[in-house]
Formats: sequence, structure tokens, C-alpha cells
Amino acid sequence: MTPLLRTGPPRAIRGAAVMVSCAMRRIDAVHLALMLAAFGVTYIMPFELLVLAYVALGPVHYTTEISWLHDRKYFLPHRSHVVALGLLALGAALIDNASWFGFLLWGAFVLSALLAATRSAAQGILLLIAATGLTAIMFTRWPALAVLGLLLPTLIHVSVFTLIFMALGAWRAQSVPQAALIAIYLSGIGLLLALPPSGATVIPQFAAVARDYFGTVPLALGALFGEPSLRLDSRLTSLLSFVYTYHYLNWFIKAEIIRWADIPPGRWLLIGVVSAASTGLYFYDYALGFSILLALSLIHVVLEFPLNALAARQLGDVIGNGVMRRIRPAQIPVGRTPGGHGGRSGKPATRRR
Repeated sequence: MTPLLRTGPPRAIRGAAVMVSCAMRRIDAVHLALMLAAFGVTYIMPFELLVLAYVALGPVHYTTEISWLHDRKYFLPHRSHVVALGLLALGAALIDNASWFGFLLWGAFVLSALLAATRSAAQGILLLIAATGLTAIMFTRWPALAVLGLLLPTLIHVSVFTLIFMALGAWRAQSVPQAALIAIYLSGIGLLLALPPSGATVIPQFAAVARDYFGTVPLALGALFGEPSLRLDSRLTSLLSFVYTYHYLNWFIKAEIIRWADIPPGRWLLIGVVSAASTGLYFYDYALGFSILLALSLIHVVLEFPLNALAARQLGDVIGNGVMRRIRPAQIPVGRTPGGHGGRSGKPATRRR
């Protein structure tokens, strides 16, 4: 007898697809639970959560992400290019001038975009022209570079770039739950800004530490929006607490997706020692510990710039392609159809991508 022809994918492939779908639904559910947990704890103790997340979750995130980036050549054409980024990060960590700090970080981001996100020499030249013009504008508009230097490794890194990755993930998976997570995340930020928690603290010492080490962020926001009176009150503290905590948790739950935890035991040992030492040093001498954490955080921020630039370009491509698909049908002349023979060559009136 002739075997029946299959009308669908093989059973093994269908089974694998179902397993992946179930895993994604489980990850989305965990994702939502962690996001809501971060939001809830933020409302209860925003000052304490900001400090605890930074000193406890931060080092593990920084070291594991640097490890993951290293295995992927930092998303650069050549691994040796990372030396230039490392030197810029080191210079920024040692410099004591806010404007020059911002200039070095901005330079590291432009270099990363040039190496990782441009597809041709022409694109690279256009990027350099645009970056030079923006740099000149920021130099003439003090304290623009200082503001950029304060916001790029903080709010922009933990919130804007996180949103870009979430949007790309939702689009690639064509996932309604992941799109809903983005809406919930933005709604949480809006709710914290509109209805901030009280300024009461469970551990007053943590509130003082938060103001000491995150107090420059509201100053930068105040300079950006023309509100010089902004301070690290409960509204801005809750914003930082939520986006920082969620930024760390969002990385941890991606272990099954991007396999950042698949590393040799020896590297895990090194990560554990560095992370524990960084956190322990903070509780031993919080001034020195915070300095170490800031340096480690800055290094990981700069090393992630190529991936950030690449993701921003990819999201721009997605948005641009979507806009063009909506515009092109309107360009078809009246009386012709995309499959008609009204053109000279008899080809469809719409252009092929």
C-alpha cells in the first residue's frame, strides 16, 4: 500500500514546537509575576529596594552579562575592538569632570554604533557626520554632555534599552502576551509617577544612601526638562527602584532563552567570587563598595553599547518596514492592481523589497 502523504509538519517538529510554545508561555507567566512583584515591593519600600537591588542583584547581572557578551565577541566585528571600548570606560571611570565623562560615554556609544550597527561605508560616514553635529551642539549647550553622561548609564540603559529589547522580542515571537508585558511595564511607570508611594522608609539609612548615590539623576532630569528643583523624592526613587529591579530580573529570566547561564564551572566560580566580594565590600565600607559597584556597572554598560546600537537599528528597521508596507499600496495608480499589466514591463506596480 502507498503510505498516506503528510499534510502537515512531521510529528517530531510539531512536538518540538508545542514544547517551545509551552516554555515561552511559562516564561511569560514568570516574567509577569516578577514584574508585578518588583512593582509591589517598590510601593512598599522604594528607597530600600533601590539600594538592595543595586548592591545584591547588580553585581550578578554585570558579571554574567559581561561573560555572555564575551562569548559573542561583544557583537563587534573583531573581539580586539573591545579594547577601545574598555579604554573609554576606564577613562570615564577615572575622570572627575561631568561634561568630559559624558563626552567619553557618548564617544563609546558612537564608536559602538559605527562598528556594530552600520552596514556600509556610506552609513558609517553619515553616522559620523550626524554624531559630530550632535556633539558640537551639546558642547555649546552646557550642561548637555553632563546630563547625557548621567542618564545614559542609568535611566536610558535600564529602561529605554530594556524596552527596545522587549519590543524586538515581542515582534520576533509575534507574541501578544509579550506585547502586553510592555504595556504593563509602561503602565507601572506611569502609575508610579502619577501616584507615587509615601516617603516613609523602613530602613532610614538606606534612604540616605540612595540620596547620596542616586541624587544626581533627578538633577540631570531637572536640567533636561527645565525643572532645577527636582530632587530624589519618593516619586523619582520609586521610578528608579522599579526600572532597576525589573532590569535585573528581566536579565535573569532570559537564561533559558539566550543561554547566558551555559558557561564552564570555573567561570561560574569567578562570577560568584566577584559578585559576592562586591556586595560584601559594600556592607563593609559602603563608600568604597559603591565606588567598586559603579565602576563594574559602568564597564558592563559600555561593553553592552554595541548590542544596544544593533538592537536600536533592528527595531528601526522593523518600524521602517512596517511604515513602508502601509505607504506602498497608496502609491499604486488608480485602475491598476498589484498583479496587473499596466506597467511597461508588465510587472506589478509596487516595488519589490
